[in-house]
Amino acid sequence: MPQRTEDLNVAALDVMPSPDEVKAKIPLTEAGANTVVKGRRTLEAILDGKDQRLFVVVGPCSIHDPVAGLDYARRLAKLSEELSDVFYVVMRVYFEKPRTSVGWKGFINDPFMDDSFRIDVGMEKARRFLLDVNELGVPAGTEALDPIAPQYYGDLVAWTAIGARTSESQTHREMSSGLSTPVGFKNGTDGEVDAAVNAILSASHPHSFLGVNGQGRSAVVRTRGNRYGHLVLRGGGGRPNFDTVSISLAEQALEKAKLARNIVVDCSHANSWKKPELQPLVMRDVVHQIREGNRSVVGLMIESFIEAGSQPIPADPSKLRYGCSVTDACVSWETTAEMLRSSAPILREVLRGRRRD
Repeated sequence: MPQRTEDLNVAALDVMPSPDEVKAKIPLTEAGANTVVKGRRTLEAILDGKDQRLFVVVGPCSIHDPVAGLDYARRLAKLSEELSDVFYVVMRVYFEKPRTSVGWKGFINDPFMDDSFRIDVGMEKARRFLLDVNELGVPAGTEALDPIAPQYYGDLVAWTAIGARTSESQTHREMSSGLSTPVGFKNGTDGEVDAAVNAILSASHPHSFLGVNGQGRSAVVRTRGNRYGHLVLRGGGGRPNFDTVSISLAEQALEKAKLARNIVVDCSHANSWKKPELQPLVMRDVVHQIREGNRSVVGLMIESFIEAGSQPIPADPSKLRYGCSVTDACVSWETTAEMLRSSAPILREVLRGRRRD
């Protein structure tokens, strides 16, 4: 017998339920489907310049407690209705967390936060949570990290982000070309926009690549291309990039690539130096730019939860503080509501007469 040459560093291969099996267990409902479809069509209209509102992707850095997450979603549903003439609100529902080195990789990977890594359980819980949020009438946005995961819950997502670490990845560009949602590509961790612009271009074209089908079998995925890619500015390289000069340079990069000048500003991450208390200042600056005539900013992102700040994951997860992030620090619910409510009167008249290229 020849020497063994594969799986030398693999401890086990645990069988996952197929995407179709998980969907059969937690099926898409009519109410959920209506929210998803309305969310996608509204976002497309904003990106096409037909809807003058701004969209805001707002919510926890990551979901770790579905109870607190749904509490937040209910609050967001009421606030969204109140400000619906100015903002189209999408809840940030992130289940996967890319790590610079090590750390908790998110609700799907380790739902019990005890290193048991019950991905099968996490996937079902994630789908259930997304369905619950959509049934409240709140569309959901998430980051696509694992290329197989969208097969399990992509039918419940209205907006997708590709992160700063993966915008350069061919795998994620190919995957984005087949996603059914608008996709926001974040600039690189160095703050440069070239990789994200190239990603938007790449994802707009058809691709063929290896993936899985609904039965969990390997398949060649052939895509049509996604025309709703757009740029997300999140700062990087030790500096923010939400200022007028940075946005102007981003507009020029998009125009040079013959892409729509659609820009979303992430108020968190390097744009606020990872200090949540600075997120309102970032938003205030961007609102001022729109009031002064900016026509390219179509959306904002805010990291927000019920309680401000963040907390480490304790050895006993039952000791976690309710409604407080376990990853990046967030602004509180009260601050979130104030950020949106104080911006609405300024933007209301401006957006009504705003002309988009």
